[in-house]
Amino acid sequence: MTAPMTLAEASAAIARKRLSPLEYLDTLKARFDELEPTLNTAVRPLWDEAREDARKATRRIARSGPRSAIDGLPVGLKDIIDIKGHPTTCHSRHLLDNMKQADAAVVARLRAAGAVFPAKLATHEFAIGGPAFDLPFPPARNPWNRAHHPGGSSSGSGSAVGAGILPAALGTDTGGSVRHPASHCGIVGMKATYGLVSRRGVFPLSYTLDHVGPMTKDVASNALLLGAIAGHDPEDPGSAARKAENYRRALKKGLKGLTIGYVRHFHETDQPATAEVAAALDAAAKLMAKEGAKVKTVTLPSLNEFAGVNRAILMSESAAIHGRWLRESPELYANLTRKRLAPGLFVRAEDYVQAQRRRRELVAAVEEAFAGCDVLLTASSMDPACRIDDPEAVEVTYPRQARTAFNVTGHPALTLMCGLSAEAGLPLSLQLVGRYFEEAAIYRAAAGYERAAGWKDRWPGA
Repeated sequence: MTAPMTLAEASAAIARKRLSPLEYLDTLKARFDELEPTLNTAVRPLWDEAREDARKATRRIARSGPRSAIDGLPVGLKDIIDIKGHPTTCHSRHLLDNMKQADAAVVARLRAAGAVFPAKLATHEFAIGGPAFDLPFPPARNPWNRAHHPGGSSSGSGSAVGAGILPAALGTDTGGSVRHPASHCGIVGMKATYGLVSRRGVFPLSYTLDHVGPMTKDVASNALLLGAIAGHDPEDPGSAARKAENYRRALKKGLKGLTIGYVRHFHETDQPATAEVAAALDAAAKLMAKEGAKVKTVTLPSLNEFAGVNRAILMSESAAIHGRWLRESPELYANLTRKRLAPGLFVRAEDYVQAQRRRRELVAAVEEAFAGCDVLLTASSMDPACRIDDPEAVEVTYPRQARTAFNVTGHPALTLMCGLSAEAGLPLSLQLVGRYFEEAAIYRAAAGYERAAGWKDRWPGA
């Protein structure tokens, strides 16, 4: 099977009239038909509706050219994001008939730009459960090895993009749920600065930790998609008063002149990574230095401290959302979801307040690190993806990661591929973190590494 076009490549081909949105969508549908039966990426396929929208875009572009860089291009939606006329199930029995009358803010922005929506994609239940087999929909699987976990909770988004079924998808990220499947599926996932992307019309998990983020095969496509969804939304109380930018403006500048702070203790002492993950991170740091970056070791508070603060806040806020269902209809949850949500009912108000106080101190510590750095380099996952049918391995490996720290602080963070595991050929990934609202600097560093390393050209089975 030939490698599919990335979102950025398809955008350029459509702009030059070498490809139509309808032709592109039909190519992807053929790929979906071949791969979906073993991947389970989609909760609700919407290909017929998307095809009609792609046909309209093809006619419109033929007449007057694209209305935007994503006109006619397909974007998948994690099934906690609302799309008008379809249910948002959150992969749960609780919401099978949760029909929506309006688009989420991010969907409305994409629709206005001309994007089409081929599928609502699998998620871990309510974006917190895990790969559960006791729900109405099967869990999504890793396109690099179907026996393995694709990461979560934006599991279907990661799998669909990683398999080349879709060039782009939206996920959500409360403790790493865009970046985790991006890491395990060999793609790029961005959690932008807290508040840069509206969450209106997205089922919440934790009000002060939730983000919506773009997931794509490559860095250029990710920057393109973020530009289409970012910007202030006065109807989202957490929205920042910032306009979207051209996040692609620095992609070709390379790494020369950047100072990168390498947070080694996250994966060396706080949550010791496997040897091959640690080696891949060191190799990436060396390559960045070879490409002209200054790489220096940086120390932050313990990763375990960030994780503790995240857990206290997430558990408390999710209990406020799920408390009634947990008391009145707990049997409707998957066993794993119920196990993860129930402890929130017992978190004390004192613990929540103290976690929010410590959160401000952790923010200050990260801000201080940026006084001498442009970008931070950290681990993403400490292990390759485990088997999906091994609940003990899922339970052990799920929290072994460095993503949660930047939900606590709200700094923008991106993951991308930096290797393949020796035993199962599964993606290994790194994380790049930037100052508030400096997503363009992260994309610059990521694009410089991506060009030098060449991992973006690797696809499952290739």
